[in-house]
Amino acid sequence: MTSLLISASAAGAGGAGGFLVTVMPLVLIFAVFYFLLIRPQQKKMKEHQGKISAVQKNDQVVTGGGLLGKAVKVDDEYVEVEIATGVRVKAVKATLSDVIPRGSGKPAND
Repeated sequence: MTSLLISASAAGAGGAGGFLVTVMPLVLIFAVFYFLLIRPQQKKMKEHQGKISAVQKNDQVVTGGGLLGKAVKVDDEYVEVEIATGVRVKAVKATLSDVIPRGSGKPAND
């Protein structure tokens, strides 16, 4: 009778160890994906959203379509971009792909 209890408890412990051995590679793969792919992407997106929300008048902007111009008017949702002298387009703020602050680099309309 005691030998049956000992063998039953040994089998139960082996089952828990087997589960750990099975799950551990999945946990490691998730950890690698998180630290190498997900976390840097989230950090980059947060930085980009901060840049877009901080756009101001006279900043040089690049739209999602690749247009380069100067922000003339900035609202909560829209940005009016001057892409040439006297040519202004209205763009959704969320579609801006880059913002270059005033005074850095050459003017957009040259």
